[in-house]
Amino acid sequence: MTSAVQELQDATDLIDELAARRLGVNRTDLRCLSRLTARGPLTASELAAAAGLTGGATTTAIDRLERAGLAVRVRDTADRRRVLVHLTEQGRTAVEEIWGPIAAEAQTELLRFSVAELELIETFLRRALHNQARHADRLRKGSDEI
Repeated sequence: MTSAVQELQDATDLIDELAARRLGVNRTDLRCLSRLTARGPLTASELAAAAGLTGGATTTAIDRLERAGLAVRVRDTADRRRVLVHLTEQGRTAVEEIWGPIAAEAQTELLRFSVAELELIETFLRRALHNQARHADRLRKGSDEI
């Protein structure tokens, strides 16, 4: 089981590397693009928190995403003091072209499982995510303790 998880992580890492290369961005920018895809428009500080970045690193990533035509800063119509980062149409198209077929095939595979099996898979994934987040915090802090 552990080797299957490691192989999945490696395969995901390869897709991310190839996607970043195809889009002309780096992996940090790709992580920001992922958060914008998953959560919709975010302020720079919300994006920083979601991507686990400093404010300065996030500003630089947003600048690169804008130069690549994948994201744009837009004043919030409800609160003119706020600026939200939105995916552009080009950004949405690129995400769909790269990850759309992967998601469609994954959806087809998931349909093979019963509701009980899907609940078990979801439990495992949520626990694995929690584990990864804890260890990311540990590594960020430079500590050996979790």
